[in-house]
Amino acid sequence: MSRLLRERARPARVREHPSAPWFAVAAVCVGSFMGQLDASIVTLIFPALQHEFGAPLAAVQWVAVAYLLALVALLAGAGRLADVAGRKLVYLYGFALFTAASAACGFAPSLPVLVVCRVAQAAGAAMLQANSVALVVAGVPRQRTRAALGIQAAAQSLGLAVGPLVGGVLVGVAGWRWVFWLNVPVGLVAVVAGRYLLPRTRERAGGGAFDVAGLVLLACTTSGLLLSVSAVSGLDWPPWAAVALVATAVTSAVLLRHREGRAAAPLLNPTLLGGAAVARGLAGALFGYLVLFGPLVLIPQVLIAAGLSEPHAGLVLSALPAGFAVTALAGDHLLPRRWDNRRRCLAGALTAAAAAGGAAIAPTTLGPLAAFLAVLGAGLGMFVPANNAAVMAAVPARMSATAGGLINMARGVGTALGIAGVTLALYSAHGPGPAGARVALVGLVGAALAAALTMQAPSRPDATAQSRRESRDDRDRR
Repeated sequence: MSRLLRERARPARVREHPSAPWFAVAAVCVGSFMGQLDASIVTLIFPALQHEFGAPLAAVQWVAVAYLLALVALLAGAGRLADVAGRKLVYLYGFALFTAASAACGFAPSLPVLVVCRVAQAAGAAMLQANSVALVVAGVPRQRTRAALGIQAAAQSLGLAVGPLVGGVLVGVAGWRWVFWLNVPVGLVAVVAGRYLLPRTRERAGGGAFDVAGLVLLACTTSGLLLSVSAVSGLDWPPWAAVALVATAVTSAVLLRHREGRAAAPLLNPTLLGGAAVARGLAGALFGYLVLFGPLVLIPQVLIAAGLSEPHAGLVLSALPAGFAVTALAGDHLLPRRWDNRRRCLAGALTAAAAAGGAAIAPTTLGPLAAFLAVLGAGLGMFVPANNAAVMAAVPARMSATAGGLINMARGVGTALGIAGVTLALYSAHGPGPAGARVALVGLVGAALAAALTMQAPSRPDATAQSRRESRDDRDRR
């Protein structure tokens, strides 16, 4: 048992190789790619699930909703566990759980069983995503952190871009179960690669009893928030249900804050969340991913309603992740090297706001729309890696997985808000016509400007950031 709970070092030949940092980044990128691929594929199997299980769309949607709720609720807990037990260890077990749950999803004999397997899959994904940013930061020299996070963000955007294409082919040729079975061989390869390519955890947070009460309260807060947003975005739920969900989220948040301020080993360390740089960075992450995922719902609805075929709509939409990937990968070369993370975030957020504003006033023709989407993606490709790097630079190394979990939790909430906000805009405009599209795009402009505002106050180095820099420098010398 002790061997199963102990992180193993990389082989000396790998650890001493000049490209060892990039081997670690590549191993993490497999998980980042698969996570977004899975997220963008699942909605394509809804019609097949309705047909096979004889279930209405409202029931089938829980295949996606249950996954998102569990993922967001467990991210911070998975990060805290990894900071104590070891980030590489939790990451590898997370990938193993994700792979096993994917196989189980493919064999699910009924819709309720499939939903339960999706929750287990989300638990594995939380263990992956909570550690991905921390492992990238731990694996590369400090001066290369932003470039490495850009590569990881590009892997996410690539998974997002190819998901609908791969999913459409799999569902059409092999059936919906292969959407989940696809994860199995990739997961097995990724676990083996991670064992040999990822670095061990060098700094860990203090132990103590796991904050189960904090985890439950956090789950109630995030689930209440996400479900209440879904309730007001056009779902056929009674008004009292939305009110009850909001009340649950607010009450749980108040109790969580009270609990974490007094817990001996809090799930969400108040010192970490109390830092202005961390709080602004998490808010920026939320708004950034809101702007990223909103068009992924909006554009197909608008173009298909205008008579365009699904493949053509998907081709136009691919300009968004393509623009994101290019600047995420090449941002350090495209922008002045003297620019810090704050300036890069400002440039990216303002570029995204300008692109969304241009799309709102331009005619809805394919050429201009694709161009605006590419620029929008390029702006977010500048913003996201720099924002993640700013958050990770503001926390001590021993809490890096907790911070990574919070970044991904902000991403999950932003994703849900982007999808729900666009759905609400189209619903209020009585359909995916030009009026609803403009309302949604104006909302995305506001969210991009809000992301820019989170970077307005310059961050001053504090003791936490200094501690992180010193610990990273010590590690690099070892």
